[in-house]
Formats: sequence, C-alpha cells, structure tokens
Amino acid sequence: MPMDLHYLISVFFGFFAIMNPIANTAVFIGLVGAMPAKKQKQTALKALLLTFGIILCFSLLGKAIFHLFGISLLAMRLTGGILIFIVGYQMLHGESSKLHTHNSGDEEGDLSITPLAVPILAGPGTIATAMNFSADGGWTNILICIAGFALLCLITYIAFINGQRIIRLLGQSGLTVVTRLMGLILAVIGMQMLIEASIELSKLWLPA
Repeated sequence: MPMDLHYLISVFFGFFAIMNPIANTAVFIGLVGAMPAKKQKQTALKALLLTFGIILCFSLLGKAIFHLFGISLLAMRLTGGILIFIVGYQMLHGESSKLHTHNSGDEEGDLSITPLAVPILAGPGTIATAMNFSADGGWTNILICIAGFALLCLITYIAFINGQRIIRLLGQSGLTVVTRLMGLILAVIGMQMLIEASIELSKLWLPA
C-alpha cells in the first residue's frame, strides 16, 4: 500500500474516532429535531463548513502556532495523546466527555456555531489531532490531513441529514456499541501518540 494512502487512512480514522459522526448524529437530531427538514440541512451544512474552516486553519498554521508560543511538536504529541486518551477512556466507559459537553437546553443563538461546530465537532480533541497529523511533515502531510477531514465532514453531513433513519436503524443499543468502539479506537490512538512521544523523549535524555 502506498505510504500516502496509508497515511490518509490513518488520518481519516483518527478524525473519525475523535469526531464520532454516528454518535454526534444523535446529538444533532436532539438539537434540531423540531426544525423543518430544510432548516436542519442548512444548520448541518453551516456547522460542518465552520468546523472544516477551523480545522483548516489549525492544519495550515500548526507550525506557526508552535513557533509563536514556543511549543514543540513533542509537547503537542504528549498533550494531544493524553487529551485523546482521556476522551476515549470516558467514551469507552459510557461517560460524556467534558470536551464534548454542551447545553442542549440553550436554544438562543445559532446552533450551527455553538454547540455544534464548537465544541462538539471542532473541539480540543479534534484540533489537537489535526495539529498532530499536519505539523509533523511537509505540505503533503498537511494536504492529506485536510483531504481526510474534508471527506469526514462530507460523511458527517450525509449522516446528519439522514439522522432520523440512522437512529431508528441502530437503536439506543447500537449507538452505545458504536460510541464505546470509537472510545476504544481513540484510547489506542492516544496511547500510540504517547508511546511515540516517549520514545522521542528518551532519545533526548539518553546518551547515543
């Protein structure tokens, strides 16, 4: 398998696990279920365009942000790994991560901006994943990261506008299984990031 294709698959499933479009479809329906179908589509499109814009910015400016704040990629990997592992661990145990919480009773303002785009879709975990994938490498990695996330946004939009059908098909038990499976994948991704960062850290500390 070509390296670029392998990297694209890794990026896509990394984003898929952290954004969890299937579980977030239930959140989306809970927020906009009372809206007309046309309004639901508009809200979904706006939320995902905004989400893509946020991740695009962090993917393109990841290195600049590192230099501006004096952040190293190693520190980002360690922090991102811990963050993603915590989210995955909580999902695996059926808990709601504080990184994905929202006030479902807040009906004021534009739901596509908050809570949908931020923090549900483009939350700290998603941003950390984007920066980690795009910062370690050249423009090829950045473009692959953006392409992988764009594909996920398209799939998420399709899931959102067909949300009622998906919820009926999976049922509550199915959603629980999917959420916990995504949690397991996230925990593994987070642990892998920590292992890689620890290996790199040990090379700095230990003599050659």
